[in-house]
Amino acid sequence: MAATKIIDAPRNGHEMAPLNTRARGDGTHGVTIVLTASQRNSVSSVEIPGEPDRAAWSGKMQFFLSIIGYSVGLGNIWRFPYLCQQNGGGAFLIPFMVMLILEGVPLFLIELGIGQRMRLGALGVWNTIHPWLGGIGISSCIVTLFVALYYNVIITWVFFYLFNSFRYPLPWASCPTNGTVEVEECARSSETAYFWYRTTLDAAPSMDEPGGLKWWIVLCLFLSWTIVFFIVMKGIQSSGKVVYFTSLFPYIVLTIFFIRGITLRGASAGLIHMYTPKVEKLADPTVWLDAATQVFYSFGLAFGSLIAFGSYNPPKNNCVRDVLLVSVCNAITAIYASVVIFAILGFKATVNVDRCIDLNKDILTKHGLLQFKNATMEEYESVLMKIDKSELVSLELEECSLSKQLDNAAEGTGLAFIVITQAIVELPGAPFWAVLFFTMLLSLGLGSQIGILEGMLCTLFDIDIIKRVKKQHVTGVVCLFCFSVGFIFCTGAGEYWLKMFDSFAGTIGLVVVALMETIAVVYVYGHERFTEDIYQMTGYRPGLYWQLTWRYIGPVIMSAILVSSVVFMVIRNPTYGAWNAQLGAVQQSNYPPWVMGIALAMILAGVLPMPIVFLMRSFQCLKVDLDIHQGSIRRNETTASTKEMIDNDDDENDEDDYSGPALGGLVRTRSDFSDDDDEDDQPVTMRSSHLRLNLTAPNRLNVPTSKRSFKMEVFDL
Repeated sequence: MAATKIIDAPRNGHEMAPLNTRARGDGTHGVTIVLTASQRNSVSSVEIPGEPDRAAWSGKMQFFLSIIGYSVGLGNIWRFPYLCQQNGGGAFLIPFMVMLILEGVPLFLIELGIGQRMRLGALGVWNTIHPWLGGIGISSCIVTLFVALYYNVIITWVFFYLFNSFRYPLPWASCPTNGTVEVEECARSSETAYFWYRTTLDAAPSMDEPGGLKWWIVLCLFLSWTIVFFIVMKGIQSSGKVVYFTSLFPYIVLTIFFIRGITLRGASAGLIHMYTPKVEKLADPTVWLDAATQVFYSFGLAFGSLIAFGSYNPPKNNCVRDVLLVSVCNAITAIYASVVIFAILGFKATVNVDRCIDLNKDILTKHGLLQFKNATMEEYESVLMKIDKSELVSLELEECSLSKQLDNAAEGTGLAFIVITQAIVELPGAPFWAVLFFTMLLSLGLGSQIGILEGMLCTLFDIDIIKRVKKQHVTGVVCLFCFSVGFIFCTGAGEYWLKMFDSFAGTIGLVVVALMETIAVVYVYGHERFTEDIYQMTGYRPGLYWQLTWRYIGPVIMSAILVSSVVFMVIRNPTYGAWNAQLGAVQQSNYPPWVMGIALAMILAGVLPMPIVFLMRSFQCLKVDLDIHQGSIRRNETTASTKEMIDNDDDENDEDDYSGPALGGLVRTRSDFSDDDDEDDQPVTMRSSHLRLNLTAPNRLNVPTSKRSFKMEVFDL
């Protein structure tokens, strides 16, 4: 036989691939050959498996901005500042940076690197590493679907606030009135809280009494899903153009707010309160756990999005450099956003303290304890010092403390839609600042939502049946399904459902998926091979730091997050904040049992596909798919010496046909001499060694030498 060209491919459980593409009539193939090649150490000689016609980024900037837009999301704005406030101020930066180095960066490189190496989505990557691990891709897709459902609801609320920001005065600047009297619910809470819970959500008293659909939320939800559909309908060909806005615009707005924020009265007090380190907090294990959790979710690990983004990169892209740049950018953005947020919160706290003092002065003046309402602070404080605690209570005087105001921590929707909006009202030209702020939130939300959906859709397109359908149609069906399920968030209990999804659907499942991904790459695929892959792609060989974090530190940290999440969920009875209209305040309520049943079902739906696929394939209940990554042979340079074999190609049952496997002729294999096919469906690594065929073994490929030789090339598609 003449020269046979073998293209390097990783050992992935699919090496035993049928070479002849034509069946013999009995449903079996003629021959199965192990296609392997020696590992190459030359960077220039590496061949990357995967789809040869896979979509690719139009440039390095498009890829970088897509990763930034996905990783830098709403959590950097309304979660990180809250954690700093609660966990020791500036001291929290120490555990955050430690976890960033030990957990975030190594896991980030695993996902981005394995996607670039395999050039496949999440489902294809894990099936390629080993068919028994195919459930990881399914679990990742299910958990991503849950997160996409409620993440777009946040964009819906942002749209509603953005539309109302064009009104002057802002609708949350004052309480509505019944004639001349303020609405009691608003008077007992605040203007911004009333607008959020009553005007925007029309909040129900509990999850058991959700009320009907709120048509204005339904319309905004339809708008948000329509926009998302048009952005992602063609994959990165369409979404890659939008990221220039969704990634860069938030930084422009943050810079504008930073310049304005540091000039506000009380901004320095907010910054000092936030970044004054409380070193004693570092002795609390929950602080380190919060840091690890924040790093994990801020990178968007386990969604499959990073794998998808990496798979669109060219084979020689320096993914190590990309990981380091994005990690530094993510950390700097979180700190930068915290400075802006707390400068504004310091201004808000100062305004609230001034209001509190004015109210106390009115009370003291009415009781004759203070001569004039516009008395100086020295006179006011001297009067307070003469009043004992019992009189303070009887006079109903409030404690006007700046530190107390700053200690009133808020996160998530409460920070964005209640606290920040209250501060914006106090700014001159409030509608302008409101439009800027909610446009920034919209950009951040869309950037993350694009990445989330891209990861899920890329996983779906790894399925052979869905590959045959146009991307626009699949994307449209997914968006329509998510919009239909999203009606549950359009009721009066919509915020309660969102918090439930956020607490259960996207926590335990993601951590389990990330842990299994690490185990799959480091211990199944092999950390040595992955290290060699990184070297072949980038020219940089990961050293001791990467080996320790991949093999030991990263899995330990994720195991700690997983165990603590389960323990806290069991020990602390899960509750949600329900709006009490009579009190004008949020009250903690227990989830109904039927809601906890749904929460448990979502957790199991995100975790069970991994053991189910593993058991079904290991016990041969599920056939191993060979359509994701397999070898094939094509004809090359057909000449007169091979024409005779081509002419005989159609005679599939001719026992004397020796035309060869590439041309569909009969090839004798071990199965021709044995009826034992029990191991046919097992991965190569699990089969008996006598079933691995050798190209040079005369008794395995029984082709006579009387026929003239022909040239053949083997390609791995």
